[in-house]
Amino acid sequence: MSAFCGIPIIECVYCLGCARWVWKKCLYTAGRESENWGLASASEFEPITRLSRFILAVYEDDLQNPIWAPPGGYGINPDWVVLRKNYEETEGRVSPYIIYLDQENEDIVLAIRGLNLGKESDYLLLLDDKLGQTKFDGGYVHNGLLKAAEWVLEAECEILRKLVERHPNYTLTFAGHSLGAGVVTLLAMLVAKNRERFGNIDRERIRCFAFAPTRCISLNLAVRYADVINSVVLQDDFLPRTSVASEVLFKSLFCFPCLLCVTCVKDTCALEENMLQDPRRLYAPGRLYHIIVRQPFRFGKFPPVVRTAIPVDGRFEHMVLSCNILSDHSIVLIERESQRAFEIMLEKEKIMDIPPTQRMERQTSLAKEHSEEHRAALQRAVALDVPDACWPSAYGTFDETEGREGADRSHGEYSFMSSKRGRESWDGLVVRLFDTDESGHMVLKKP
Repeated sequence: MSAFCGIPIIECVYCLGCARWVWKKCLYTAGRESENWGLASASEFEPITRLSRFILAVYEDDLQNPIWAPPGGYGINPDWVVLRKNYEETEGRVSPYIIYLDQENEDIVLAIRGLNLGKESDYLLLLDDKLGQTKFDGGYVHNGLLKAAEWVLEAECEILRKLVERHPNYTLTFAGHSLGAGVVTLLAMLVAKNRERFGNIDRERIRCFAFAPTRCISLNLAVRYADVINSVVLQDDFLPRTSVASEVLFKSLFCFPCLLCVTCVKDTCALEENMLQDPRRLYAPGRLYHIIVRQPFRFGKFPPVVRTAIPVDGRFEHMVLSCNILSDHSIVLIERESQRAFEIMLEKEKIMDIPPTQRMERQTSLAKEHSEEHRAALQRAVALDVPDACWPSAYGTFDETEGREGADRSHGEYSFMSSKRGRESWDGLVVRLFDTDESGHMVLKKP
């Protein structure tokens, strides 16, 4: 009799647990993860609108007769296109890309397009991501994307070096969408670690903007390279949130709702501490820019808001149950919404009537804020005891165990802990990692 009485209780508990999960996931919206981030300014967001157009132009077969051109065109001068390569010229090693000399904005841009659903080579590149397969600079990275980045580096190093030396005041910018975003992320990291091959270019002149990126680098690398790499995510985009291997993802395309539910269950049940303690887990790279264009329980779109931060925990860890998770991945929509957001930022500045002198001061202050935020993110990584990605036996996001064997010895300059020294004090860490520039701002020491 007691056994029969226990069955309804178990069923009720089970149903309540399921109802709680459904309620939690249905109310979880993309805006929640960035609600405490700061608002992006027009000056820092301007390159994103411009570079999104350059990436969109790479999708075109003929720039003279564009198909996807937004109002006003791509803003590309054909005479400034230094190089353009298609699939035949890249031998399927990487998606098509261009090298563009943006003389108007003093920028050397290498832009790579995203996944082509009709190209087998792109699938092979993306699916080459066995968990924990490849180590780089003290962390884990996506193996296929690293191979593609190395190919681009070897193929275009000489051209980029000449451009950098010929234009010493220009920045060197890497931009990509989706699959291309992962490639430019690894490419920017390779360039930052091999600056001598580019005429010893300053680290401050190297930038990367990854639009709708795949999760491609471990947490310690994502935080450490946040001064160079920026990720741009539109609202509910699924790819920066998809922690499952790409191979599993594409095998499950015919039952995507099933995969989505399984992923949601996994994300809900997994403890965040366990996720942070997995050194092989990959993340969206660098500083994050989140474009919010919708609100819960509100129909239609509202004026876009862009929030930015360098989060350590809560870095796009949860899938969002939304009908827009695929459409928000489109570079066409990203370009359109980023342009809308930028125009709203400019309109607000006009209303406030900020004098040019104060704008210059604001840009200087913004650089200082970003530096301080990067420093705080590094401190947060230490406080959370994120394991070293290369040597799981040691604790600490950036470990510096002496006498190690392997190819990652150069990573020691950015180390946070030493298994022989024990835990290092934060003041000592700051002295080792940061310098003070002429204006008194804290900046990372050059490797």
